[in-house]
Amino acid sequence: MAKKKLNSLSDLGGFVFSTNDKEDFSKFNTSSDEELANNEQYLEAHFSNKGRGGKTVTVIKGFVGSEQDLKQLGKMLKQKCGVGGSVKDGEIIVQGNFRDKIIEILKKEHYNVKRVGG
Repeated sequence: MAKKKLNSLSDLGGFVFSTNDKEDFSKFNTSSDEELANNEQYLEAHFSNKGRGGKTVTVIKGFVGSEQDLKQLGKMLKQKCGVGGSVKDGEIIVQGNFRDKIIEILKKEHYNVKRVGG
């Protein structure tokens, strides 16, 4: 694979290095915990069984917001499906193949949901 040529410092992806102790770096802080309304969220509903001993799960990806809001959404989806699951690495994992049911639930909550995969 060929190395990517850097044309400017911005090609480094916003990397900032300074030895100045008095510099205020808060202006460079771009946190990803911004709040989006439900109708502005674009979620993906995946079906997976890889790496889980053959057990099927439904994975919801693409949520933008706080970790607490993600956990609340995951809890609501698990309760409405009547199954277990978890919230890891910004993804909601629901045990079983409930992708169609979860898509309906999320659409009633005004989320934009896309069915991904077969």
